[in-house]
Amino acid sequence: MQIFRRPSPSEGEPRSRILQAAQRLFARRGFDGTTTHDLAEAAGVAEGTLFRHFENKKAILVEVVTQGWVEILTDLLTELSEMGSYKAIAQVMKKRMLNLHQNADLLRVCFMEAQFHPDLRDRIQAEVIVKMTDVAEAFFQTAMERGIYRPMNPRVVAQVFLGMFTVAGFSRDTLMPEQSSPDAMKEMAEGIADIFLNGVLAQTSE
Repeated sequence: MQIFRRPSPSEGEPRSRILQAAQRLFARRGFDGTTTHDLAEAAGVAEGTLFRHFENKKAILVEVVTQGWVEILTDLLTELSEMGSYKAIAQVMKKRMLNLHQNADLLRVCFMEAQFHPDLRDRIQAEVIVKMTDVAEAFFQTAMERGIYRPMNPRVVAQVFLGMFTVAGFSRDTLMPEQSSPDAMKEMAEGIADIFLNGVLAQTSE
């Protein structure tokens, strides 16, 4: 299931190296602390090559963030669409926690730079967040129509789920102790899924 377009390898190896180098450097030094000379050196290309592929340094930042989120969220939504049971949320959460942990540089760039670049934030919202929420909403709407989830606003449910998904990704570096065991990660994923599916109120006869 292809939700967003991923760049194909035929679009050029130098371009891919530039984006990979930019993600590493922006995560460590920040956008303003990284020069085009730094980017070219890290990517192993001439500085002029940067501008054959991108209009300017800001265009590189925008591409790093949008392409990275497209890949992460396409994986998530594909997994949702192929999930064997609407209740198998914990399995999805666990895999996404690991995936986001492995993409720590990308997350650092996204959340660090979006606050300083309103145009970048707007593009993420328009090109990634809205599409992602639309697909998740359709997923939960179907579950409600089948009587698996109780009837409520499916868009709100989608937004809550995606928010919890983000928390799950960050939990490897924030909520959970450093170098947490696979069992601890599994417990966190199952706990998030349980709260999402069942809430936190005790069931009563009233």
